Amino acid sequence: MKNFGIMFTIAALTLGVTGGARASDSESCRTVRFSDVGWTDITSTTAISSLILKGLGYTPTTTVLTIPLTYASMKNKDIDVYLGDWQPSMVNDRKPYLDDKSIVVTGANLPVGAKYTLAVPQYTYDKGLKDFSDIAKFKDSLQGKIYGIEPGDTGNGLIQGMIDNNKDGLKGFQLVESSEQGMIAQVQGDVARGEDIVFLGWAPHPMNVNFKIQYLTGGDETFGPNFGSAVVYTNERAGWAAECPNAAKLVSNLKFNVDLENTMMNMILTDGKDGPTAAAEYLKANPGVLDTWLNGVTTFDGQPGLPAVKKGLGL
Repeated sequence: MKNFGIMFTIAALTLGVTGGARASDSESCRTVRFSDVGWTDITSTTAISSLILKGLGYTPTTTVLTIPLTYASMKNKDIDVYLGDWQPSMVNDRKPYLDDKSIVVTGANLPVGAKYTLAVPQYTYDKGLKDFSDIAKFKDSLQGKIYGIEPGDTGNGLIQGMIDNNKDGLKGFQLVESSEQGMIAQVQGDVARGEDIVFLGWAPHPMNVNFKIQYLTGGDETFGPNFGSAVVYTNERAGWAAECPNAAKLVSNLKFNVDLENTMMNMILTDGKDGPTAAAEYLKANPGVLDTWLNGVTTFDGQPGLPAVKKGLGL
């Protein structure tokens, strides 16, 4: 019994030593799969999340998908995390998946400051196009067009619904779908020519800095009150947090703000940097954000997370 007790103690101590370096997540959790729906704000937040995960020893991947495919992929367990659930405009996109419990809303990653509705250049606003009810009066100068972003986007659907239902006299207008970058290029060109344009506008986004724009009143029923005031939530596939608690702890800790996203988006859209480069530059210039984000988070092999990520960034 005495020898057994010694052996048991040695074994326990050995487990204690090795246990400190044991991953809290299984090997199947090493790859964290994100969806990016092609919006630069989501590209930014996904890039910064992925860079931190790499510093922790994970191998994150990002797939560019439409909103419908994002949710279908989460239901099929092909995507783990989506950082772009804009509410209330996307309430109908996520509802079926909340109802069947295939996704989980884990919290707001952009709690305040976001908005999403129709906008116009300042000079168009000064001409009198200030409200949704004014759009039809400017049909000729707008060439009967309202510019959205990529097909499948929630905002595009809201615009098309207004056209289909002749809301505010918009019957006969055309929704022009392209992409975020395509729409911004159209705005840039029209502004340079002094032409009128109505387009989807939102914050955070460098458009608010790079162009003089105004958001239209009168869209509360369609886009929500206070110029489509929004909160952006994190979504996860059901069961992922239980399977991968350490990675999920990081994701739940991530809270962004409009200044952060505007800065990163400007690096991408104006300076032409890719998401990972912009993320690295932001974190090197603002390392303090890591203290909160990495609270209670370890590396994949169970070591303290904060120093590992800082080392990876050269801090």
